[in-house]
Amino acid sequence: MANDVRHTANLIDDDAAFGTPIDDFSHCGTGECRVNTLPVLYRLNHVVSESSDLGDALRLILDIMRTSLRMDRGIITLYDRRSDTIYIHDSFGLTDEERRRGIYAPGEGITGKVVESGQAIVVPRLSESTDFLNRTQASESERRAKAAFICVPIMLGRKVLGTIAGERVYRSRPLLKQDAEFIAAVALMIAPLVELYLIANVDKVALETENLRLRNALKERYQPANIIGTSKPMLEVYELIRKVSSSPATVLILGESGVGKELVAGAIHYSSPVSDGPFVKFNCAAIPENLAESGLFGHEKGAFTGALAAHKGSFEQADGGTIFLDEVGELTLAVQAKLLRVLQERVIERVGGSRPLKVDVRIIAATNRDLTAMVERGEFREDLYYRLNVVPITVPPLRDRDADVILLADHFVQAASRRNAKSIKRISTPALNMLMAYHWPGNVRELENAIERAVILSDDDVIHGYNLPPSLQTPAESGTAFGVSLENKIHAVEYEMIVEALKNSGGNVGVAAGELGLTRRMLGLRMERYGISYKTYRTGTPRPPNR
Repeated sequence: MANDVRHTANLIDDDAAFGTPIDDFSHCGTGECRVNTLPVLYRLNHVVSESSDLGDALRLILDIMRTSLRMDRGIITLYDRRSDTIYIHDSFGLTDEERRRGIYAPGEGITGKVVESGQAIVVPRLSESTDFLNRTQASESERRAKAAFICVPIMLGRKVLGTIAGERVYRSRPLLKQDAEFIAAVALMIAPLVELYLIANVDKVALETENLRLRNALKERYQPANIIGTSKPMLEVYELIRKVSSSPATVLILGESGVGKELVAGAIHYSSPVSDGPFVKFNCAAIPENLAESGLFGHEKGAFTGALAAHKGSFEQADGGTIFLDEVGELTLAVQAKLLRVLQERVIERVGGSRPLKVDVRIIAATNRDLTAMVERGEFREDLYYRLNVVPITVPPLRDRDADVILLADHFVQAASRRNAKSIKRISTPALNMLMAYHWPGNVRELENAIERAVILSDDDVIHGYNLPPSLQTPAESGTAFGVSLENKIHAVEYEMIVEALKNSGGNVGVAAGELGLTRRMLGLRMERYGISYKTYRTGTPRPPNR
């Protein structure tokens, strides 16, 4: 049975991939003895032979993986040959939303490769696998980066019917190997039940797959790919987008500069019944005062010097769709009065014209200014404010979205790497600390620009702290005042290399010193200089250096 398990990158046989190696598994040095799984196999065999209900067998298998094998996640997928789709049929450790995202094609990711090849794949560390897609978008953590991933095919003859996969942290090479073989045995036992289920439910499986696809597509419409964030404040914004999209009500989007108000406006339009209509953007701050009225409502030929032909304004261009008035607080009181008429009557009049024109348009406005204070100062019409403020949506600043900073940074790294023909693989720990500690006055736009700069300046496949803008390189986060001098630059590089080595060694100073080519005493002196404590990076049993 061991021959059924393919050990990816041969890491399963490499002691350096684990903690303290355990050469004699029979002593159960980990405190986990798999001898106890023999009665479990007997129970499973009884269930399979006595029942034709696949659900009973799968529930027992998942329970075994969770309790006996102590796994963090367990996933059972089925392969629908008619649609050539692999989907999650049952699981634990995943939310319903994460489970719905778990749809693969043969050859796609680890699961797809197992289905395509019919061979098991064992990845001792997820962080070292380029095939792991995390399609479910299950939460990332330091523990998960160190977890192993076992995925075995459910096969009957040479036909692959699905997979069984499990995820947990292992510190014993033999234990990982034995669990992979155990799951392979379980997959072999349930293959006949899976085959019967797929034959009996082929139409139902196809319908479930299509429903999953449609639900995912619908979810993407309400949370488009160009809006990144899973923090609680952003989830509230997504819920407001969902509720307001089906209504023609006027929406006022509030928020600081750079938070993504235009993206929210686009999400509302493209999720609305008029999504096939035009989406016209008009920046009220970018148009000179004397041209704002013409830009919004259009003008007739000869209406003013230079008006050589009739021109349709933004409201006419948006007829049958949506107009987005960005920075609406910058409009003059005269233009505000005309905008109020459009909101009340949905009628415009071109500059120099006398004929009213009816427009069917949904209005979304946005501003980073305090319109209430402007009303009190007489700078913004009170009646217009109430007409615009039918459904207000406040987009939170990035400093209130700590959970989204790294998610956004990773997204921008990928995008900037493609634009600049680079292959940036990750962001270093000191750089991540800087990103999380900064207050981001320029919000998402500032973060995007900072990452763009870092990608351009990076000399390898990692974004380091010293690649980030000086405004992020604070003494509190870096351990030294980063500047432009050569000495400060050297200190920055030295600090980052020490932190990375300690992180890789799990806080083991001796191992970190060996990796850096220093003696333990030399590294200790440098750690003292920068105020670095090895305890910060302790994660359990340290890994020995590679030999």
